[in-house]
Amino acid sequence: MAALEEEFTLSTGVLGTGPEGLLGVEPSDRADQFLVTDSGRTIVLYKVSDQKPLGSWSVKQGQVITCPAVCNFQTGEYIVVHDHKVLRIWNNEDVNLEKVFKATLSAEVHRIHSIQGTEPLVLFSSGAVRGLEALLAEPQQKIETIIPNEEVIKWSQFFMVFKHPVLIFITEKHGHYFAYIQLCKSHNLSKYTLLLGQEKSANPNFTACVDRKFISLMSLGSDGCIYESLIPIYSSDTENNQKVVRSLLLKTVVSGAAHGGVALSILDQDHIAVLGPPLPASKECLSIWNIKFQTLQTSKELPQGTSGQLWYYGETLFLLRGKLLTVIPYKCGVSSLAGALGKLQRKDPGTHPLPHFVNWETCQGCGPESYSEEQSRVLRRKKIETNSQSNIPGSEQLLSAIRKDSEKHIEVELRKLLAKWTPTFHSVIGDVTAGLLGRCKAEPSFYPRNCFVPLIQTHVLSYSLCPGLMELALEHKDVQLLQLCLRQFPDIPESVTSACLKLFLSIADDSLQDLNISMDSVFDYSAHNEKMEEQSEILHNGFNPVDSNCSNCHQESHEKPPFAPETALHPVTSCPVIPKRAALLNAILHSAYSEAFLLPHLKDIPAQHITLFLQYLYFLYLKCSGNAPMTLPGKHPPTLSQIMDWICLLLDANFTVVLMIPEAKRLLTHLYKFVKSQISVYSELNKIEVSFRELRKLNQEQRSKGSYSIEVLELF
Repeated sequence: MAALEEEFTLSTGVLGTGPEGLLGVEPSDRADQFLVTDSGRTIVLYKVSDQKPLGSWSVKQGQVITCPAVCNFQTGEYIVVHDHKVLRIWNNEDVNLEKVFKATLSAEVHRIHSIQGTEPLVLFSSGAVRGLEALLAEPQQKIETIIPNEEVIKWSQFFMVFKHPVLIFITEKHGHYFAYIQLCKSHNLSKYTLLLGQEKSANPNFTACVDRKFISLMSLGSDGCIYESLIPIYSSDTENNQKVVRSLLLKTVVSGAAHGGVALSILDQDHIAVLGPPLPASKECLSIWNIKFQTLQTSKELPQGTSGQLWYYGETLFLLRGKLLTVIPYKCGVSSLAGALGKLQRKDPGTHPLPHFVNWETCQGCGPESYSEEQSRVLRRKKIETNSQSNIPGSEQLLSAIRKDSEKHIEVELRKLLAKWTPTFHSVIGDVTAGLLGRCKAEPSFYPRNCFVPLIQTHVLSYSLCPGLMELALEHKDVQLLQLCLRQFPDIPESVTSACLKLFLSIADDSLQDLNISMDSVFDYSAHNEKMEEQSEILHNGFNPVDSNCSNCHQESHEKPPFAPETALHPVTSCPVIPKRAALLNAILHSAYSEAFLLPHLKDIPAQHITLFLQYLYFLYLKCSGNAPMTLPGKHPPTLSQIMDWICLLLDANFTVVLMIPEAKRLLTHLYKFVKSQISVYSELNKIEVSFRELRKLNQEQRSKGSYSIEVLELF
């Protein structure tokens, strides 16, 4: 998810913003410092975190800055052009721009682009491009005309593609738009006609990003929709004027009636920032959209309005509101459906991989070097339609045996198939599983679990591919198969997860003893328990379960409830469940879920089972807090985050019930004491962090002569 943080305003007393707003906001070679160029005579260097200017430079009266100032990242110097042809270069020590380096060029400059990793690039109004070094060596060199007469540059952007500088600029002539791609090292220039549709009002806003061999050009049309055009970087036809169509990306993100105050910027490959009113009669808003899932992530109303200018660098957005430059930090999280609807499943080292999928790029004749992207899609569909029932040796015999033969015969045929199976035959695995489930539904006595286990272990199946499998295992109370499904399937619904939890908590210990359950996530507690008993008085990460600052809680902790189990009295030294049940519960902890969907199902679990699960979770938590790295031993143990999340889930869903159970009284007391001690620990850690931060400042470089500062150092 994306989020907009609290905004703040930079001091703009030295800026003289004109009716067109600012010329630009560009980063300097130092972090957190930006060059702001107004539409008149002034350039200001700001340090954003301090919210104050570090320096200000102005051209003399009668001169006008005509393109935004940029930083030469190779030298640390600043560059600006005034009166279209006069180029000036200076550094932080310079005070007067009239006394710095000056070069008068032979043609008008449209824009100077500068990014990390290469020299600045000068784009002339005629469409010609020059590197700064070559231009300074001969300022009066002849500049050729690239674009035709009456064609005007409207927008440009500079990229680094595999360490090669690439420039794109958009031109307009009589309502028609053209894109030029300039490969700076090879000097190749390609021209494309942009088919933007019927734009009736203002010029469309543009933004772009690079995706492998294409430039993704996005435009905000007059209808308030965002469109995307894919332009190839490397074109085989550099002479002909090729046409590029656009496709709808986001529908009506701003009001189509908005003529001003509209802009957009790509934040990353999945998020885009849009400035403009969402409805005709509404106020302006700054919003962040997820273009991958076409969803609005966050928005912020701007009642004072803006100039329709938007810049972003790093994780900071800049926009002009009147004569105030507003800074809004933002955060964009991982763009995934799991992140939007549920919790991402943590991938620990050694865990089983997610289901395999066909790599279409490795299929013969489907490589990008042989076909275009559209042709590849067509070939993929044809392969799916014609080869889903490919002639895999033994597949037809197995499918035929599933319909009528015995379980033993089916197992033999399945072993033959799996001996020849490869991940590319994944469709057959789905057909076999579907056939087995169909017969199980028709014949209730038919349950070939010895066939289901190897099919799941191929890592091809998922819950959505065989939704009846886990329901069938729940009917037969097959906890072994359920544990395997929980470890392999990444898309299990919360209702099924809760049903598995109810079964794992209710099944008797005697029934679990003879089952072959995977114990990878469980370690031997006995040796660790002895060590903890010997060190019971030692504080583990600031917490001693015997100690308490609350006298009432301490007094109550020595009172044994009438029906309190032994495990509740000694949560530190004894595990409340047997190891095999612990392994099943750990499979639940590792499963992915969405809190909103899971909570209603947890309310149906019996109170005694909720108490038992809470005791086990608290036991694991104390084991984690007893280790310096805050982790449990074993191959695939639950993480501290998973343990805490489930404690919160159970208490949120059943707090009133748990509060009324005598057996849970001591457990809640221990949880209260633990949380209270952790708050105290983190408070002290925060004080130490502040102290170290202040001490680090003492080791910074000494200030230059003639300056002084007053510093207050406060140590807690």
